[in-house]
Amino acid sequence: MADHQRIHPVDLEAGNRPSTPLVPSGSFRSDKGDPAQAQAQAQRSTNHHQQAQRGHGPLPPPPRRAAPPAPPLPPPKRRGRGCCCRFLCCAVIALVLLAVLAAAAAAALYFAFKPKAPQYSVDRLSVSAFQLDPSTLTARAAFDVAVTATNPNTRIGIYYERGSSLSVWYEQYRLARGALPAFYQGHRNTTALAIAMAGEVQLGSAVVSGLQDAQRQGAVPLVFRADVPVRVELGKFKLWKVTSRVRCDLVVDRLMDLSSPIKIKASNCKFSFKL
Repeated sequence: MADHQRIHPVDLEAGNRPSTPLVPSGSFRSDKGDPAQAQAQAQRSTNHHQQAQRGHGPLPPPPRRAAPPAPPLPPPKRRGRGCCCRFLCCAVIALVLLAVLAAAAAAALYFAFKPKAPQYSVDRLSVSAFQLDPSTLTARAAFDVAVTATNPNTRIGIYYERGSSLSVWYEQYRLARGALPAFYQGHRNTTALAIAMAGEVQLGSAVVSGLQDAQRQGAVPLVFRADVPVRVELGKFKLWKVTSRVRCDLVVDRLMDLSSPIKIKASNCKFSFKL
């Protein structure tokens, strides 16, 4: 094709100049772009075509940049902890409400019945038998005890149940034991009870010496204890069974001499409930 094209020279000196400029005024490049850049692009295209013809195939495209990893998702919320918290809150609220209701009921009962603690006293203590074996230091004793129980309440009754336990102690040794009969004590009632108690215990030599010294001084310390199951009656309602505990600290003039009745020189009784 290059052989058929002819180039017509233009004589610039002869004045045959083109009337229209090849490049517009104020422009630095032609409409077809920069010749040097176009030539470089054509050269790259030629090289690429030649490599394809040689069997190398087209060049692989440039590697793409890997997308940045997505941020990790937040862990799912645990529902078990929330359920446990709600359950504990409900349980605490229920317990508080029950405590408030119980306190309100107790206050209402207190103001309605105005309960007073019963009173107990040991009025008489007589020794019907007291023997001491000097070879074995075994003491055998029998007591007759007169106990007075007073119920000062006007609307509360007391049921004394079976299964009570009464005892007389010298230091840590139980000298005798007995039981209280079952009975009902009404409103504002005072009941005198005669209780027979007996027992046998082995004492040490030091305990016997201390008991003899206390008798010579005319002051023998004894302890009377009573654990009695009772039921309290509020109006027409009978409450659950509780244990009434009585402790009386006594001082008698003698214990081993039976020639005359024993005198109680001091008595101090305390009362409590065991639920």
